[in-house]
Amino acid sequence: MGDNLLNINIPNILTVSRILLTPLFVIYLVKGMFHFALLVFTIAAISDGLDGLLARYFNQYSVLGAYLDPIADKLLLASAFATLAALKVIPAWLTIIVLSRDILIVTGIAVFTLMSIPFEIKPSLVSKWTTVFQFLTIFLTLLDPKIPGIYIFKSSMFWMTAGLTTTSGLHYVYFALNALQSASGKNQKP
Repeated sequence: MGDNLLNINIPNILTVSRILLTPLFVIYLVKGMFHFALLVFTIAAISDGLDGLLARYFNQYSVLGAYLDPIADKLLLASAFATLAALKVIPAWLTIIVLSRDILIVTGIAVFTLMSIPFEIKPSLVSKWTTVFQFLTIFLTLLDPKIPGIYIFKSSMFWMTAGLTTTSGLHYVYFALNALQSASGKNQKP
């Protein structure tokens, strides 16, 4: 297992490419070029699945990848939700839920780091499904709105994504509270 910090490998290159595609994606959205935005978003989403698959298949896990992968996901998805909400393409309430969860996670990581509480970046199953549904929601939102029945399907996706995102956020709060309680118990022992 590659455990050095600056392990440059194909999964990490794919993750960095996803980060670099995010500004291009947002530019296409702002210019109303939704078909190009959909293409860039699809490439970025495929790179997300591919980097994890390649890391597992070739055993190319790295500390860098463990940190960069969720950052790349959050950057792409937060940019997508915020921009599409600003353009009034998706509901603002959904964006608030998605961004609040991400802010909650980043705040938790900062608190744990400042308090020197060890933690492992390992997404839960509900977190993985949340990311999948967030990607699908953006993908469906960027599809041609003239597809029959797409509005009802998108509306259902908005609610399912909101439910999963909320559940995932609550799961992280539960995990963080348990970890804080465990850390404070260790500090109080004589």
